[in-house]
Amino acid sequence: MVSSEVEIANLVYRYAECIDGGDFEAAADLFAHARIKTAIGELGSAEVLTMWRDSIIVYEDGTPRTKHVITNPIIEVDETAGRGACRTYYTVMQQVGDGALQPVICGRYHDRFERVDGHWRFAYRDYSLHDLPGDMSRHSRNRAPRAESR
Repeated sequence: MVSSEVEIANLVYRYAECIDGGDFEAAADLFAHARIKTAIGELGSAEVLTMWRDSIIVYEDGTPRTKHVITNPIIEVDETAGRGACRTYYTVMQQVGDGALQPVICGRYHDRFERVDGHWRFAYRDYSLHDLPGDMSRHSRNRAPRAESR
């Protein structure tokens, strides 16, 4: 049996795998029952799918040529209530054409989860914590907003 902490971590990592593979639909499906806080307000999964399709540059191989490196997970679980939370750092690496592999943005995800019918799912993600934007010109049609003042 997989622990709640592992199941929650796997959801976070699955998101990165989907985005890096260019499967925005599968990434959005992970948030089917969640709200996602963005710089433009809270979105549902259909709206965030549209945002990704409109903003993320996809290359000939069908991917954004990125690797999301997710680190420092702090996972808290309330088994009785069926609620969980996870805070992580992310670094998005990108390599396009003959260009160098480089970090294009670093930030944080603050996620909340709920257990339904014995399985964990996303309930909320704060997607607005873009701490260190780099050269996003080959990754996004939009410049990533800075994190709100803390």
